[in-house]
Amino acid sequence: MNANKSLNKLFKNLGKIYTNPSKHLASANGALNQPEKTCLYDFHLSHGGKIVDFAGWLMPVQYKDLSIQESHIHTRTKCSLFDVSHMMQTKIHGKDRFKFFESLIVSDVAGLKPDSGTLSVFTNNNGGIIDDLIVSNTSKNYLYVVSNAGCSEKDLAHMKNAEHEFKSKGFDVTVEKIEDRGLLALQGPAMHQLLQQCVNFDLNKFAFMNTAEGKVFDIEDCRITRCGYTGEDGVEISVPINRTAELADRLLALQNGETCKLAGLGARDTLRLEAGLCLYGNDIDDTTTPIEAGLSWTVHKRRREEKCFPGADIILKQLKEKPSKRRVGLKLLSSGPSARQHAKIFDNNQNEIGEVTSGCLSPLLKQNISMGYVQTGLSKIGTRIMVEIRKKTYEAEIVKLPFVPTHYYQI
Repeated sequence: MNANKSLNKLFKNLGKIYTNPSKHLASANGALNQPEKTCLYDFHLSHGGKIVDFAGWLMPVQYKDLSIQESHIHTRTKCSLFDVSHMMQTKIHGKDRFKFFESLIVSDVAGLKPDSGTLSVFTNNNGGIIDDLIVSNTSKNYLYVVSNAGCSEKDLAHMKNAEHEFKSKGFDVTVEKIEDRGLLALQGPAMHQLLQQCVNFDLNKFAFMNTAEGKVFDIEDCRITRCGYTGEDGVEISVPINRTAELADRLLALQNGETCKLAGLGARDTLRLEAGLCLYGNDIDDTTTPIEAGLSWTVHKRRREEKCFPGADIILKQLKEKPSKRRVGLKLLSSGPSARQHAKIFDNNQNEIGEVTSGCLSPLLKQNISMGYVQTGLSKIGTRIMVEIRKKTYEAEIVKLPFVPTHYYQI
């Protein structure tokens, strides 16, 4: 199977491709279950997007001009534009916003410099990850939070319940779900040069995880955050919903339309996997802790000392004594099919030691790569293991993450 066919087969599990987008999925009882659309749905159709139902949203998996593999390589060498408007954007207001949000996550939000952010996780009382998110401490007296589309209902309920509890104790905090904005991700090594033409501040002084409000072209009230989900240098731009399509078209038109191309969920998934980044529901969930997931760096020093976040006892115990399992990177040592989610992992004595959580044929490395969890005692880099794929076992090696170097912009 060639690389492109292999990647296209991978995304069959993202959902049915909508050759007739007006049709909606039927639930088991026959009732219509209509997926949601982002503000760019018609834009995607007009640009040849192949639409799938992903996490309850109709989203492009790829576009007619590039295969998933070609789109992936274009992002790594130039830059691509992704619609991520399905993700939930939230503002946390009030003088007690830091105390409030730190009651839900493991990171030091109060310690963030103005207009900077961090990746973090909501945790439950067992130390499990409710969702991963990016939280920014803006200079506009609110926290700006971006979290996963598939977790939006439970995340909002979680924050609203905590807000109600905090207010009942006299604290000043308000959770505001942002409903009137789109979100675009511009990702790749050409992003810096491309975007500098469109903004009125110096990107050389704008580091990874910095955030700022400003104009993009003449579009006011945009929030630009230097982050992304590809491992490349990039930004996410929160833009008024009625000007999102205009911004997308104007970015695509820069440099005669040769530098920036549209990319969909297919390339986004292979890019994040090469970069060793977790997909919620695959690589992390409410049964995995940040320590097991290799995200111990999100648990900042002050929070470890204060021990006052959900699941702190379990998480801090794992930091001290090591967890029973760890997330690892795997490379198959022979040709063949890719290891997919739930593929079993064995030691050389045929003892089951874990399972795969994500996998694909790497478009850049031309090699089958996966992530998964194995027993901590067998998680050392260089360890040879076996992976069961389609009732056959294949030799693999535990390797360092990420699979390819990341290029986050640091000053």
